[in-house]
Amino acid sequence: MSIVWFFAIIAIILLVTTCMLISKLLNEQQRLSEISSALDVILSGNLDRRILAKDGDVTTDICYKINEIALHYKDKLVQAEKTENANRQLMTNFSHDIRTPLTTLIGYLDAIQALVVVGAEREQYIKTAQSKAYELKDHTDAFFEWFKLYSHEEIFHFEQMDINELTRNIIIEWIPKFEQKGFAYDIFLDDNEIIVETDVSAYTRIINNLIQNVVQHSNGSYIAIGIKENPDYISLTVEDNGKGISAENLPYIFDRLYKCDNSRATLGSGLGLSIVRELLNVLGGGIAAYSAPNIKTVFDITFPRTYINEKNKKT
Repeated sequence: MSIVWFFAIIAIILLVTTCMLISKLLNEQQRLSEISSALDVILSGNLDRRILAKDGDVTTDICYKINEIALHYKDKLVQAEKTENANRQLMTNFSHDIRTPLTTLIGYLDAIQALVVVGAEREQYIKTAQSKAYELKDHTDAFFEWFKLYSHEEIFHFEQMDINELTRNIIIEWIPKFEQKGFAYDIFLDDNEIIVETDVSAYTRIINNLIQNVVQHSNGSYIAIGIKENPDYISLTVEDNGKGISAENLPYIFDRLYKCDNSRATLGSGLGLSIVRELLNVLGGGIAAYSAPNIKTVFDITFPRTYINEKNKKT
């Protein structure tokens, strides 16, 4: 009799265990079906779909990871849409920026060709046409420079050089322009060497863009450029006494296409300061701006004395 009871108990235990396993398998099958349905919704493009996870469930980790993947790709999609919209706006602005000087250029050239103007007036038309041609070139250069940087197609070559001498040679080219525009200027560069490792072309474009921004947009009459040496980095400042930048515009001046004053839409591509920031990222540096309108505006640039690329960082 005891043996019968023993086998009966064993049978009951086996039956209960089997029922529990079957129930668990059915639950897991249902969960897998729910996950499969959720994945179909996500694959259809609805990245807001989430899978509810249950503590202790064997599918919990899978649910969490699927949710993380959906969230990750949603962020990527949002960023891609922002980039696409920005590129579309860039193309629109670029088309607008070149249309105005191009129309003016064609009008002046047509007048010259048709002999509508003669003598001194003709010479003035030629000078204006030349100015518009250079303006078109500036817009086109900035446009292609931005996309070359943005697509990471540009190759940089770092070499050691005296940053004071390099900066001095860049500024010398601007002296006639300062005098033509009526700008007083101070250049604070030491005679001693400051050896840094940088890309000459990138550094030159940074300085040129900052100076051009002052000359073209500040409405000022004074510019000061100086370099200070620190143990680990170099600090360069570009200061002017122009109309300045309002507090509400200041946080956005390095964003591409941002123009503080819409009335001067034909005087710039809106890419100059954005290109400066991108180039400084390549050099491992940074930039900040401070402004007291109609008193002083300062662009403060810092970059390391020695360039450290990603390979060296890892080692």
